[in-house]
Amino acid sequence: MILAEGEFGELPSKTAVGVIRYGPHEVVAVLDSTRAGRNVREWLGDAYDIPVLATLTEALDRRPTALLIGIAPPGGQLPPEWRQTVLEAIRAGLDVVSGLHVFLSEDAEFAAAARQRGVTITDRRRPPERNEIAMGREHQPGKKVVLTVGTDCAIGKMSVSLELRNAAVAAGVPAVFAATGQTGVMIEGWGLAADRVISDFLQGAVERLVEQAEGLGDWVFVEGQGSLDHPAYSCVTLGLIHGSRPHAMVLVHEPGRLQHHGWEGRPTWIKPLPTHVAIHEAVAGLVAPSVVAAIALNTVRLAEPEARRAIARVTEETGLPADDPVRFGGDRLLEALRARLG
Repeated sequence: MILAEGEFGELPSKTAVGVIRYGPHEVVAVLDSTRAGRNVREWLGDAYDIPVLATLTEALDRRPTALLIGIAPPGGQLPPEWRQTVLEAIRAGLDVVSGLHVFLSEDAEFAAAARQRGVTITDRRRPPERNEIAMGREHQPGKKVVLTVGTDCAIGKMSVSLELRNAAVAAGVPAVFAATGQTGVMIEGWGLAADRVISDFLQGAVERLVEQAEGLGDWVFVEGQGSLDHPAYSCVTLGLIHGSRPHAMVLVHEPGRLQHHGWEGRPTWIKPLPTHVAIHEAVAGLVAPSVVAAIALNTVRLAEPEARRAIARVTEETGLPADDPVRFGGDRLLEALRARLG
């Protein structure tokens, strides 16, 4: 079961939504008392028949084996009002999975309760043990590395990467998703929490991640983080671009989003798409040449006719193939990437 109290369906619940949509394990319930009585299908479609419940007791009736923390709040702290729910879940015999910056396994109260009950607390945002700078590693012959970048954070870069990987596999192309965030690691079972790595060592960690991924597939879709012009999260984007040295990038954008997430009301504005294309290619080119080969749109807030019009407008504006791969499938953008990279 997923704990997303007061947030399910909103941007902070992207971990919950990502795990439900792409994770390998069955989700039996979402805990959110403010939306109790509703169903996940209202947000994600009829394929996701999962009740939203008010209490842990109700959720336990559905026989979960683990509690997953389903939000990614700024600063990555556990909301104080959630402590009791986590404790009760542990005492009920549930493992706990968290992607917060604060490590729940190191919380004395949680750790003692877990030891007593014999359950496991897993923190998916732990950084790698190796701290090494980038060495300028070249990609293996025949490998294609594609990085998703964005005009903002919390805009769908992980979902786009997963949809492209899935489309490639369905087309018979050996492809792999390289997770760089806690939700992606939860979904895929391996990867890197890039925003926990010491800044000097981020590019080196991403180099090793891509090297590992190249051993698993011919096409590597690297999950992006943040955005180059986000005042709070630009550094992790830069590290991913220079560490992965992508052959191509897919720029992710939400039509109608004018200001950066978390900075609404401040004098910072999302730049036009052609500006983003030029900036990303220039920044990547400081280390290794790369191109923005396609635009992926997040049209979740648009009706389908308007979504298709937005896709056509972006194609005209940028001269690049555009689509919403989550809504309409990743085949078109994959075809564009294969045509560009060979």
